[in-house]
Amino acid sequence: MENTLLDKIFRDSNGDIVVAQKPNPPLIVWVVASLLKLIFTSGAINIGLDTVAFGCLFTWAWEELFQGVNYFRRALGLVALIGVVGSRILALK
Repeated sequence: MENTLLDKIFRDSNGDIVVAQKPNPPLIVWVVASLLKLIFTSGAINIGLDTVAFGCLFTWAWEELFQGVNYFRRALGLVALIGVVGSRILALK
């Protein structure tokens, strides 16, 4: 079987096409913290939840970028990492 560009982008080391996976712990904690931020909209709890959410999404993106199972997942990690850091930079202005 010849490896095409699409195979390199979407297939993992077992030859399976991988676009989505079950969420890993950083992504689950990010979702929970983000939902809790909708309930606690101000104060120290909101700041803490925002920090946890940012840290978890940053960690997930970093892991995908360097340990993703294929080029698509690694590109997804890069886009998420740029987005999460960019949103923080824009929030400072």
